[in-house]
Amino acid sequence: MKRPFEKVVEEHAGTVLRVCRAALGVSDADDAWSETFIAAMRAYPELPETANVEAWLVTIAHRKAIDVLRTAKRQPLPVEELPEAPTTSGLPGSDDPELWETVRALPDKQRQAVAYHYVAGLPYAEIAEILGGTVEAARRAAADGIKSLRKNYPGARVKGAPS
Repeated sequence: MKRPFEKVVEEHAGTVLRVCRAALGVSDADDAWSETFIAAMRAYPELPETANVEAWLVTIAHRKAIDVLRTAKRQPLPVEELPEAPTTSGLPGSDDPELWETVRALPDKQRQAVAYHYVAGLPYAEIAEILGGTVEAARRAAADGIKSLRKNYPGARVKGAPS
């Protein structure tokens, strides 16, 4: 018979907190610890009785720590002074209208794969999850998109190079 979840928390709370602190530092560890046990509580009824509960909790804590790190990367960084005027850098059509027009003309999956990999820096495995396909399909879509951009974007042509 499976132990009550409260006993699991009592027994493994310290280990999970140490894992979170090792991965994140003291300031962010409490949030990851809480998120770990919330997720674990939801999944606990489906956990087999023979499972290594500590390893299972450490895996969840590791994933929650990664989530905290990813969220932190998306947060704006403080600066001492704001620029005088807003920049248009990075807005489609602002720096090179022809480039953005060529990007918009790509098929959806190619455009998304190119943007997610080359603009956002995501690995192909994450792109595959987002787009709902395989890693190979995400890699192929990005490669095909870049090939199409090189072929169709006038700024990509080099003098003397074959078309």
